[in-house]
Amino acid sequence: MLGALLATIGPISMSIYTPAMPELVHAFQTSDSAIKMTLSVYFAGFSVAQLLAGPLSDAFGRRAATLLFIGIYVVGSLLAAFAPDIEWLLVGRLIQGTGASIGITVARAIVRDQFTGTEASRIMNLIGIMIAIGPAAAPTIGGLALAALGWQSVFFLLIGFGLLICFGVIVFMRETTVPDPRRALPVPLLCAYLELARESRFVSASLVLGGSIGALYAQATLLPFILIKVVGLSPTAFGLGMLMQSGSYFLGSVCLRYAAPRLGGDGSVRVGLSLLGLAGTMIALSVHFVTPSYLSIMGPIAFLAFGLAFLTPHMTTSGLYPFPHIAGSASAMMGFIQMGGGFAGGVAGSLVGMPLLAFGTVIPAMALISIVSYVWFVRASRRAAELSNARTRE
Repeated sequence: MLGALLATIGPISMSIYTPAMPELVHAFQTSDSAIKMTLSVYFAGFSVAQLLAGPLSDAFGRRAATLLFIGIYVVGSLLAAFAPDIEWLLVGRLIQGTGASIGITVARAIVRDQFTGTEASRIMNLIGIMIAIGPAAAPTIGGLALAALGWQSVFFLLIGFGLLICFGVIVFMRETTVPDPRRALPVPLLCAYLELARESRFVSASLVLGGSIGALYAQATLLPFILIKVVGLSPTAFGLGMLMQSGSYFLGSVCLRYAAPRLGGDGSVRVGLSLLGLAGTMIALSVHFVTPSYLSIMGPIAFLAFGLAFLTPHMTTSGLYPFPHIAGSASAMMGFIQMGGGFAGGVAGSLVGMPLLAFGTVIPAMALISIVSYVWFVRASRRAAELSNARTRE
């Protein structure tokens, strides 16, 4: 439960904010692209800071690192809430993303500290089910808060959420690793990341997640402008409409719990990637050949979210499995690649300029990256198994 609470801080901080994005264009008298960049800098802070958050949790313990970064998150939320102009809002979101980076990093590391194999996948799936609840409600809450109290109220809600996590960590969290301060030194830190970069299975598994999860994050920078400005939804209706995405992820996570014993880990991933490919094709075709509507936009997103729920647990545990000695660093690097995918997709969408065209090109391209990376992962796993068998015979 605590791992799920930590893991939700990233998605909630993103999704609760999205209904306010068009309103912020008027509040700060700026452009759509500038407001989209507030999500992009959040992704940048989130992804880069994970490279530090993971090793710090290895060096000083999961508990101490979590409290430090959640404190940074609260400071960033305060800056964003009282931002006098767009520049300060960008700074606040960057700091907020930096602090939020600890959540998923520590949640995965805690699971790797205590579980492996099928049990680890089961726990990650359970966390995935819990994660779906927060982001499902967050856009609705954000839209209602925006309508009732204005855009600043969204950030006050995030300040309260950060303080709630601090309370939970202080009262309930126990340490799951043996801290070693030497892991925070530059040489051991560099060695850990070089070890990860040389492992093809880790890199390919991370890219599968980077393409798929990155696609989900990247479209978050585009959907508010498509559904509110093009389709014509109100911010509150947009928040309610996002339940299709989170609800699909929740349904996929529940279905996976029953299907996983029959499909196995690899079978679950293949089902997830098939749905991801279908979603990418539907998005590309609907944008170019169908008049934009709520269903033409969100229907394919529902398939993407459902498929993502099937592939995430096994790919995560497969990527982290060989690295129990540097679980925090491995979790951080994996998260960096995932959020880097979201950041790259968001920037690409901003460069395209037209949200609908960006949605129809960037998201399918990221789905394709995920599928190609899985082919690489399968080949790398076979080579590793062959090498292991050869050593055993010798």
